[in-house]
Amino acid sequence: MPSPLAPSAQGTFARRDPRLLILALVLFALVTVSLERIGATGLALALAVLVVFAAGLPPRLLLRRLALLEGLMLALLLTLPFTVPGAPVLALGPFAASAEGLHKAALIALKANAVVLAMLGLLGGLEAPALGHALGRLGLPDKLVHLLLLTVRQIARLDDELGRLRRAMRARAFVPRSNRHTWASYGNLIGMLLVRSLERARRVEAAMRCRGFHGRFYLLDSQRWRGADTAWLLALLPLCAGLVALDRLA
Repeated sequence: MPSPLAPSAQGTFARRDPRLLILALVLFALVTVSLERIGATGLALALAVLVVFAAGLPPRLLLRRLALLEGLMLALLLTLPFTVPGAPVLALGPFAASAEGLHKAALIALKANAVVLAMLGLLGGLEAPALGHALGRLGLPDKLVHLLLLTVRQIARLDDELGRLRRAMRARAFVPRSNRHTWASYGNLIGMLLVRSLERARRVEAAMRCRGFHGRFYLLDSQRWRGADTAWLLALLPLCAGLVALDRLA
């Protein structure tokens, strides 16, 4: 199942080995969450924005995926300053916002946006099978890789099944309201979806066993680690080290 961002994500990272992209994301995320100062964290966010531009992601899809995160960050910015003790900078009745709370909230928001943008830029253009094969070649447990690949392949089928069930409810003149009948109907819908999902999982398992599946997926991807991938990874190391040094020495 292709990634929703894959058709447009043919930028700088299109020809890189998926293992390089995963390693780069993990390294960048570890460095970013370890930063303690606004300046260095803002620089990490700027680097993540550059990664997004280099990947060529569609702005509309990118904003759609960031909408939920920004809503959470807004709630954090509105509540955390009033719960962290420190020097008050704003008073609203009996509540006072502290400078330390504002600093912590801004730091968390910058870190979250930097990591999410880097993830979208580096992995947003990968198809799910390529991502699963890369994780398997990096040594992730086979069961987790199988779970990822099977989930991605079957989640669209479950969405189709949910659509059919909802159309059947509308065909029976179901109109959602805030009453007991509506909640009971939604409960039945969820229960029926779970039952049909279990039945489908059993059919898929039987079909796989008929084709000789014995608990292992063979990784048949054609990706090869090249010298350019090594050069990219080596170039990332001093960049991350510079972020840490800037944060510690500022």
